[in-house]
Amino acid sequence: MEHYNDTQQERPKLNPFLSVWLHPKQTARYMIDEKTTGYAILILSISYIGSLLSGLIDQEFIPDFSPWILLLLCVIFAPIAGIIGTGFSALLTWLFGKLFKGTGTFSDLFRSLSLTAIPFIVLIPFYIVWLFTSPESLMDPNFIGTLPWIFWPTTLVSFVVFIWSFVISVGAVAEAHQISNWMAFFTILIPSIILFVIFFVLFFIILIGIIGIGMM
Repeated sequence: MEHYNDTQQERPKLNPFLSVWLHPKQTARYMIDEKTTGYAILILSISYIGSLLSGLIDQEFIPDFSPWILLLLCVIFAPIAGIIGTGFSALLTWLFGKLFKGTGTFSDLFRSLSLTAIPFIVLIPFYIVWLFTSPESLMDPNFIGTLPWIFWPTTLVSFVVFIWSFVISVGAVAEAHQISNWMAFFTILIPSIILFVIFFVLFFIILIGIIGIGMM
C-alpha cells in the first residue's frame, strides 16, 4: 500500500482543486501536512454551493423564492453546511477508524475529507442553468411536462461527481489513518449502515405512532 509520508523538501506544491481528481491520497497528505483547517473551510465554502444546489431537486417545501434568492442562500449557507457535514463525517471516520488501528486525528480527517466536496464544484454551472431556466422541473416532484435539455447532462455529471467523491473519500480516510483502501472503505461503510438502521427504526416508530394516533 502506498502512502505519502515524504519529507517537506521532496513534496511538490499541489493545487488541491486540481490534483485531488487523479491523486486523492497524495493530495490528502498535502492537506494534512501543509494546509490549515481554514484552507479546508475555504474549500468547503466553495464546493458546498454545488452540493446545496443539487439538494434543491424535488424540494417543493422551499418557499417560492426567486432563483437569485435561492442561489444567494446556497452561497451563504455553504460554509455552515460544509463545516457541519464534514465535521460529522470526520468524527465518525475518526472514531470507527480506530477499529482498524487508524492513526489519524480529527483534524487530519477534517482536512482530508474536505477534498471530497471539490467534485461538487463541477455541478454549480449545471444547476444554476437549470434553476434559472426551469425551476419548476427542478424543485417540483409532481412536475408534469417536457424535461428541459439541461436535465440529462446534469444527471450524468451528478452521477459521476457522487461516485468520484466517494472514491476520494476512501483515499482520504486511508491516507489520514494510514490504513488500506479496504479498511478505509469499511470505516466509511460501517457507520453509514448503523445510521441507516437507526433512522429506519426511528421512521418506523414514528409511522406506527402516527397510525396509532389516527386510529384513536
